Amino acid sequence: MFNNPICKSLLMLGSGLLMLFMLPAHADALGERIAGLQHGWAQSYYQLPEAQKPASFDALIGTAASVAAEYPARAEPMIWQAIILSSAAKFQGGLGALSKIKQARELLLSAEKIDAKALAGSVYTSLGSLYAKAPGWPLAFGDKKQAAAYLQKALAINPDGIDPNYFYGDLLLEQKNAVEAERYLNKALAAAPRPGREDADAGRRAEITQALAQLKQG
Repeated sequence: MFNNPICKSLLMLGSGLLMLFMLPAHADALGERIAGLQHGWAQSYYQLPEAQKPASFDALIGTAASVAAEYPARAEPMIWQAIILSSAAKFQGGLGALSKIKQARELLLSAEKIDAKALAGSVYTSLGSLYAKAPGWPLAFGDKKQAAAYLQKALAINPDGIDPNYFYGDLLLEQKNAVEAERYLNKALAAAPRPGREDADAGRRAEITQALAQLKQG
């Protein structure tokens, strides 16, 4: 039926156009799924009462895993799965928390291999935060020096971002480097708003303000 060269050419053109239209729709679908994870995380992390956070994060972990499974070749769902796991660990504690942060690290290292610059370098921001807050050996992999190295990589990709500046400033504050901590925290506070991330920005700015107040108290 399609032996005619003209028919073959039209068929190929039609297939190509179909793929062209399908790709943006696929990308838009992923963007919507990521936005859902972002808003779910912000609500669970910043808005819910403490007692409700573990259950909310458990549900969000399942959703994030489904999105990551649906898009195995994309770094963004892996990054958000890792962020949600590490946040859940913060409110859970115990051995279950250790398992979650280790899984989060593996996801981030896998995402780095796919696209290290995805989500404005969030792979390195998240790895830096994990290494800064995780217990050290033999319980886990916590390492302040490695945390600083990852956060510096994040800042090289996204020098004006609210998150890398906040986490680096927080690490410096923890290390009693008050002058540099204040510089990075103020830069985080001055970061441009992120469209669609207003809920996360509001929560993060509250954390930055609290860190600066702690700095002033000495």
